[in-house]
Parts: sequence; C-alpha cells; structure tokens
Amino acid sequence: MKLIVICLLTLFLCTASGTQTDNCLSAEELKLYRLLNDYRKSLQLPVIPLSRNLSVVAQIHVRDLAENNPVTGPCNLHSWSSKGKWKPCCYTSDHKEAQCMWDKPRELSRYAGDGYEISYYHSDKVRAEEALETWKKSEGHHQVIINRGIWKQVTWRAVGVGIYGNYGVIWFGKEPDEETCDAGH
Repeated sequence: MKLIVICLLTLFLCTASGTQTDNCLSAEELKLYRLLNDYRKSLQLPVIPLSRNLSVVAQIHVRDLAENNPVTGPCNLHSWSSKGKWKPCCYTSDHKEAQCMWDKPRELSRYAGDGYEISYYHSDKVRAEEALETWKKSEGHHQVIINRGIWKQVTWRAVGVGIYGNYGVIWFGKEPDEETCDAGH
C-alpha cells in the first residue's frame, strides 16, 4: 500500500509542478541539480547521482513547507507538519529532532539510508541560482555541499532536489539509490 501511495504521489507531483523532465523534475529542479554538480566538479569533487527516491522526499517536503507551514516559533525549515502521511516534527537549531530528518527517506520512499537536508526560503519564487549561491555563503550548508568540516569523511552517493513556490531543498544520502536518474552528467 505504501508503495502505491508513493507512486501516486510521485505521479501527482510530476504533473502538478509544471514542465517536467524525463526524471520527474521540474526544469528549475533539474537546473539546481546540474548547478550543484557543476560547482562540485569545479572543485574536483565527484558528481552525485540523482536519486528518484530522495527527489520524491524533497518534493514532498517543499510542498509541506509551502502548503502546511510547519515553520513556526522555534521550528525551522527542516520541520514537518502533522498534515500528511509522515511523522511530524519541530526541528530546532539544537538538532534534537535530527532523527526525524534522517528517517524521512525510509519513511516516504524506497531509499534505504539516512537523509540529510539543506533548505532554502525566499520571499519570492525560488530560483536555482539564488538558492545555490545562498547555500555557498552559509558555512554549514556549504560544508554539506562540498564535504568539508564534519562532512569531510562522507561520500555522497545520492542526491534529490525539490523546488516549490518559496522553498527549495536538497537531500543528500550516503547510500547509493538503485533508482538513479540520468540527468545529463
């Protein structure tokens, strides 16, 4: 039953979010994926394969952020509302709810590993270039993108992207995803 729900949700997201690629990403999501890897390549870092499953998680999360607004009080952009078929959580700056983030790929998709998210909000519609430039200027987010700091020993083997309205996210995973997508890299 869970697999059917995921497939139907993926189909809904693919048809509802505008122009799509064969990989079920909007043009702006694909642009973000390519910009991320172009930046990594410029630093002699390996390309991260595009994960269908992590992209599903990313797309579900940006819709939850935009439509259900779980970002209230101390709850930041990694929070999830109680208005879906997932475990809700208020993710705070002390990272006490990190397990909630790590579990989302297994909870919402067939991805077997933990997920690590960077998120972005803009008062206007999110654009891939602006999101990546903002993350590059934020030390913590930048370290995730380029495997520095506490992420130095980590190899990203899967990545998913989601952009919807004022929100953009990238989900990183240490485990490969058997359901990778060809994104032209």
